[in-house]
Amino acid sequence: MTIREQTGCPMCSRWDDDADLRIVEFEYSYLILNRDQFFPGYCLLFSKQHVTELFDLDLKTRQGMMEEVTRTAAALAGLFKPDKINYELLGNMVPHIHWHLIPRFSNEPLWPRPVWAEPHPESHLSNEGYRQRCEQIRQALEAA
Repeated sequence: MTIREQTGCPMCSRWDDDADLRIVEFEYSYLILNRDQFFPGYCLLFSKQHVTELFDLDLKTRQGMMEEVTRTAAALAGLFKPDKINYELLGNMVPHIHWHLIPRFSNEPLWPRPVWAEPHPESHLSNEGYRQRCEQIRQALEAA
């Protein structure tokens, strides 16, 4: 299945635009590392289809994508050992189904508030750092 693109949608082109952050192509979605790693392991999982709501997906696709979300969260939990995984599916600014999967730790500055509660300094990795983190998550997914 290839992504059905919507002109001007930044999520439709994200797999190509952020090729250095690619983790894995699932059957129904793509998984990439978020460039800002203030929250280590923060990933984005987005639908291959340009749809805005879960009910826009047929049952098989919706169930399959939810399994991909769950599998990713389990891999992140196993790898990073967070206190909680946050799942965000908003779409107000980018109306294309995408989850923010964010490992959260009780010792971080924004705990327990949502990641959107206040600005935080962005944390960027080196090119090698991004490559290594993507590979760690990829391996955790394979082991799960």
